[in-house]
Amino acid sequence: MALRVAIVGMGGIGNVHAGCYVKDPLAKIVAVCDIIKERADAAAAKYGCPAFYSVKSMLKSGIKIDCASMCTAGKENGGDHYTPTMELLNGGIPVLGEKPISNEVPKARRMVALAKKKRLRYGIDLNHRFTPAARLARDWVDQGRLGRLHITNMTMWINNPNETSPHFHLRALHPHSIDVMRYFCGDVVSVQAFMLQGKTMDDRQRKCWSNAQVNMLFKNGVVGHLTGSYDAGGGFGLERCEVTGSKGRFVLEEACEELTFYSRASSETEHYHHLGGMTGFGETFASRIHRWLEQNQKKVAPSKVDGCAEDALKCQMIIEAAIKSWHEKKIVNLKY
Repeated sequence: MALRVAIVGMGGIGNVHAGCYVKDPLAKIVAVCDIIKERADAAAAKYGCPAFYSVKSMLKSGIKIDCASMCTAGKENGGDHYTPTMELLNGGIPVLGEKPISNEVPKARRMVALAKKKRLRYGIDLNHRFTPAARLARDWVDQGRLGRLHITNMTMWINNPNETSPHFHLRALHPHSIDVMRYFCGDVVSVQAFMLQGKTMDDRQRKCWSNAQVNMLFKNGVVGHLTGSYDAGGGFGLERCEVTGSKGRFVLEEACEELTFYSRASSETEHYHHLGGMTGFGETFASRIHRWLEQNQKKVAPSKVDGCAEDALKCQMIIEAAIKSWHEKKIVNLKY
């Protein structure tokens, strides 16, 4: 039986979620919500469901909702998640939120705490880990194929001229990159960062810290490095992740497009091109959302949700530690 889904926030990303739900046999969209009436009405007409202009009115309507997507935006792409997410959780609705969970760590903590108190599933669209290639690479790690992990390097950049705050780049983009690093290597305990205010393609001086180099020490001893930018391009795609261990290493390109294993003991390689038929980054949304639907249908324990809200909270804590490190010129130790 299809799960009854509501979507809150019907901008670009809300319609991406809706497109995934429409194509997934596990879902049926039963409500859309946006504070901008025209957006809500247009989405309701497109997806054949009622429109609402507040979460409160949607919950009071009596419509049965099994789970919801939280796709609001706001400052740094996460400024408007808090209030509607808290309303949904208080209404007993499992939530799949967009990243970042919140650009304010105290608010993120309160959302995670409420979901735990209510025993509700609360996931975040950390979709880069939900690809056949990423899952295979994680299997290699779990099976010990890489041996003891030593190093991880992550590059994530995009040519994005937008900026809404000094740390828009780090808070809006790097929940993804840091989650991928944590997915393979675990919790981070210390952070050191360097940042630069770059220039746009039209030679406009940036006001935000649009370039960052972040060093990380993981709890298991792995040392990691993140290169991030909103001023990059020129033949390189969005991301590249490398994990190296005592027996070998892998390189994962573009979240899903190329995965290669390199043995330390020989020159032979193992290469996968578009593993599982996933050909591009845009397909990662459907993969992540399908997993969310599966886990709700199976009623998995909230603590077992893949890409859970607590994962996203830890990513934001690492981001804030990087910001603190840069401005205070010191290594920052994390306390979860």
